[in-house]
Amino acid sequence: MGDMLEFNEIYQEVKGSWNDGRLRFSKQTVVYKSSKTGKVDSIPVPDLTQAQWRRVCLGHGIKLVTSTGHIYKYDGFKDSDFEKISEYFKANYKVELAEKDMCVKGWNWGTAKFSGPLLSFDINDTPAFEVPLSSVSQCATGKNEVTLEFHQNDDAEVSLMEVRFYVPPSTGDEGTDPVEAFAQNVLSKADVIQATGDAVCIFKELQCLTPRGRYDIRIYPTFLHLHGKTFDYKIPYTTVLRLFLLPHKDQRQMFFVISLDPPIKQGQTRYHFLILLFSKEEDISLTLNMSEEDVEKRFEGKLSKSMSGSLYEMVSRVMKALVNRKITVPGNFQGHSGAQCITCSYKTSSGLLYPLERGFIYVHKPPVHLRFDEISCVNFARGTTTTRSFDFEIETKQGNQYTFSSIEREEYGKLFDFVNAKKLNIKNRGFKEGMKGNENMYSDSDEDQHDAYLERMKQEGKIREEANDSDDSEGESDESFNPEEEDEDIAEEYDSNASASDSSADDSDDGGKKKSAKKPRITERKEKKPRRKEVRKKAKDAGAPKRPMSAYMLWLNSSREHIKAEHPGISVTEISKKAGEMWKQLSKDKKEFCVPWQEWEQKAEEAKRHYEEAMKEYRESGGGSSASAKKETKKKRGKSDEKKKKGGGRGAEREKERERAGGNDSFKSREFISDSESSSASARGNTSKAKGSDEEEIASTSPSSEESGSD
Repeated sequence: MGDMLEFNEIYQEVKGSWNDGRLRFSKQTVVYKSSKTGKVDSIPVPDLTQAQWRRVCLGHGIKLVTSTGHIYKYDGFKDSDFEKISEYFKANYKVELAEKDMCVKGWNWGTAKFSGPLLSFDINDTPAFEVPLSSVSQCATGKNEVTLEFHQNDDAEVSLMEVRFYVPPSTGDEGTDPVEAFAQNVLSKADVIQATGDAVCIFKELQCLTPRGRYDIRIYPTFLHLHGKTFDYKIPYTTVLRLFLLPHKDQRQMFFVISLDPPIKQGQTRYHFLILLFSKEEDISLTLNMSEEDVEKRFEGKLSKSMSGSLYEMVSRVMKALVNRKITVPGNFQGHSGAQCITCSYKTSSGLLYPLERGFIYVHKPPVHLRFDEISCVNFARGTTTTRSFDFEIETKQGNQYTFSSIEREEYGKLFDFVNAKKLNIKNRGFKEGMKGNENMYSDSDEDQHDAYLERMKQEGKIREEANDSDDSEGESDESFNPEEEDEDIAEEYDSNASASDSSADDSDDGGKKKSAKKPRITERKEKKPRRKEVRKKAKDAGAPKRPMSAYMLWLNSSREHIKAEHPGISVTEISKKAGEMWKQLSKDKKEFCVPWQEWEQKAEEAKRHYEEAMKEYRESGGGSSASAKKETKKKRGKSDEKKKKGGGRGAEREKERERAGGNDSFKSREFISDSESSSASARGNTSKAKGSDEEEIASTSPSSEESGSD
């Protein structure tokens, strides 16, 4: 037989819920690791005093009892495993594995036995059921009854709320009440928090992110008490799984994260993590409410009676000593900016993702902790909105998927190397090479791997192309004008043998004779929506005097440094918010006796008066209005020059007409012109006007109203 035995899919009952994990028997220890929480139960072999093999609901189970009074129960074994485990116990342990049957008669009358942390209900010396006293949340007594209430587990489909025991009156010693004796035995081992005695120490007004608010934290020997203005929470140290101390990206703040199982509850809300935010610059001097001997005996040098230092160091040091768990800090990972975290978004909130030595933790809303041993694979996905960022997807072995989006592109190389060094399964191998080789980091992916996102994009592209083809076939009449296509259609329609287009024939005809007008082709055109007119912004006059500041802006400029001094480390937006509140309080009562408010209002009025005087002088000296006047005169000159050119063209045409009509005849005044000549001249004038107007329409695109006005 080997040095150890290992079994997978072994279940442990935790407050009514079955959690699976792995159990390993070795020569030194018995180790069980939960797959859900990662919590490890390590039982030294010399401490084992009893081992039982029992038939339970999930096959067969083992019950182990230690010399310290702890009892461990693991279920999920097969019937064939009994021989292997029994032989291993005989060969390596001093304890034999004994078979123990459970009573299945269904009787409700028996004997209650208290053995360590268990309440066993036996019928004829055979256990019918066992109640872990650590699951008891409350114990109430009646005349002849004891009621046990239990902690609720959100993961359990069905929860046991309470159990009532009828305790008959005692016929022996009259000095002891059997009901009270039963209740005291339960309360001595039950997980019932009673705030008795003084707190070891108190931390005042600590900023808590989840649950949100400021709380006084009172440290008791067995539990943690959060006292807020609205809610109170009592957290037993036995529910603390892990402690994290994480530096903020701004290097000025620290997160202290406490992982809880079961979580603290407020109505229907569950808080699996307690997150405290500290400033690095905040210091504290702490004195424990214990004697030096008690401190030395209880904490074995981990704490001293008087301590001083940074507030976050003191809180983490006290919690580490009381909970007796290690504090997890970030490892060797450094992002592109030099920080030990990556800025990203989870669901709808922005936060920080910390790659740790054995997992990932996201802070803060909602907090997420993922261990490497529960991760099935990771995936680097394309950003949905821009190519400057990417998404980091984590899929667990239970089938849950966590997507951390909007990660900066520069963080990709560092994160990929970290994941690769931890030997995590990467879904899209080859993604990194494609990102380095091409500017578009998502263009080159491994074709052998199935890329669901790429397939979806291809499918959407095909749908768009089909939609565009259908739109083109239906809307052929709404095409843009194409001269060549028009000429071809007209030639076919009128059966013309012309080799050139009509426009080229018109250009080559110097005689000015028009061809016969062709019938236009009638096409149905869809009405297009008119384009919105572009609103041009008014040009800013660089030489004009600057507008005066309001009373609030004058006060803000003088008070900004004072606000920074009173609130060190405050951001720009917080300065504006704080200043707005102060100004609102200052100008709340606008009466005569409000001297500070009147002072800044007078300064604002004076600045406004100086501005109006400066603006008046600027306008009188020709600023502002002169520039606009010059533009107007320039426009008018341009229009008049254009009209003159057009008028000159008409005069030249009239001279040509006269030369054709009269040749070298001398000038005739109006009284010598006969009726026939006047009529012919007027006719010629009308034709020349018609030609001139046609040429104007072809040559110019300006409005016709101005041209008619010039005539």
